[in-house]
Amino acid sequence: MRILVTGGAGFIGSQVAERYLKLGHEVAVVDDLSTGSFHFVPEGARFYQMDILDPRLREVFREFRPEIVNHHAAQISVVKSTQNPEEDARVNVLGALRVIQWSLEFGVRRFIYVSTGGALYGEPVRLPCREGDPAHPLSPYGVAKLAVEHYLYSFYMTHGFRYVVLRYGNVYGPRQDPNGEAGVVAIFTQRMLRRQPVIIYGNGNQERDFVFVDDIVEANVLALEAPVQNGHPTAPIFNLGTGQGTTVKEIFYHLKRFTGYPLEARYDPPRPGEVFRVYLDASKAWREWGWKPQHSLQEGLRKTVEWFRQQEQTTSTPHRSQE
Repeated sequence: MRILVTGGAGFIGSQVAERYLKLGHEVAVVDDLSTGSFHFVPEGARFYQMDILDPRLREVFREFRPEIVNHHAAQISVVKSTQNPEEDARVNVLGALRVIQWSLEFGVRRFIYVSTGGALYGEPVRLPCREGDPAHPLSPYGVAKLAVEHYLYSFYMTHGFRYVVLRYGNVYGPRQDPNGEAGVVAIFTQRMLRRQPVIIYGNGNQERDFVFVDDIVEANVLALEAPVQNGHPTAPIFNLGTGQGTTVKEIFYHLKRFTGYPLEARYDPPRPGEVFRVYLDASKAWREWGWKPQHSLQEGLRKTVEWFRQQEQTTSTPHRSQE
């Protein structure tokens, strides 16, 4: 199949594109490299460096003629979305609509939309969250993701546009950006390896559903051809998580042990827009697709630390602790 992956130079998108190529698919990547890296674009993929709102994106569709679009491109920081909701909406709503528009025009047969399970439900009415539970996002980021889900349903009802929605938990693993604000595992790991201070916002008892990137990649493989029922708003929506909450404190102490970090965390006030406790019921993905996470938290964190340690060892300039 011909598959277009937006955000395919990023943490998750690049690994999804890489897996598609290994399965023998023809892959094109669109990424503006604002947060992704050219080095993550897999060998063998066509690469188009552009913003998803760039008018030239239509020419990419015309030239490549994708059968599947996997839409990973996004502004991913909850904090940044509260600071600049207009920019968040520009990328996460208007950008998504532009990709959907060209997908409709050029006959894409399935649109895989990456949404959020961590920021969409708000403070949950029950745990773990199920796909049909009320969605009351606290941040503009969550609002934007929910809005696009509604747009997709509208386009199915008016145009027969077929799609699947993947609501991710807190994905972590190799290639995650430690310089952003959306990946606590990556941020903690890099700072620990460099013996820099680690900051926990709030009391550290916030719970998240941490799921390893390799498991998320496999869900994206299944999403290519797995049966999906359109027609009911929640039918094509799939939570992807472990079904268990892990506190930020627990993540800190696991990583402290794996990295040999000698310091304790510093605690700062909580940040606006962040949910206190959320984890996902992914039993629907298991029932309908046979998907469930294969990596334990301990295994995933070890692999992540190993990858970051290798990156540190290949860095030419030594880093000093910031006291």
